[in-house]
Amino acid sequence: MKLIVKWLLSAAALLCVAYLYEGVSVSSFGAALMAAFVIGLFNMVLRPVLVVLTLPVTLVTLGLFLFVINALMFWSAAGVLDGFHVRSFAAALLGSLIYSVFGIVIDSAVERLFLK
Repeated sequence: MKLIVKWLLSAAALLCVAYLYEGVSVSSFGAALMAAFVIGLFNMVLRPVLVVLTLPVTLVTLGLFLFVINALMFWSAAGVLDGFHVRSFAAALLGSLIYSVFGIVIDSAVERLFLK
């Protein structure tokens, strides 16, 4: 149940990102659901590999390169899906930052909801 709630809220967060920032567009809630699923899948499978491979660059940039990795996950999800579009890498960077802020809020809200 917790996973489904997080998935639905993440899809709603993607719609909010598309509403707040014109560099990201989502055609429908179904497309947002698929995009949230693909972003989550990429973050679970590809992100750890990229973090390990780019560890020297991440250390030199004091962790700022992790923002680039997040943007790559966001942008690659848009490249795979039809109803989810990101205009450029800069748009992916800003869109992933906004989406991450929403993700932090969603994680804390879901944790509080399911602790009771």
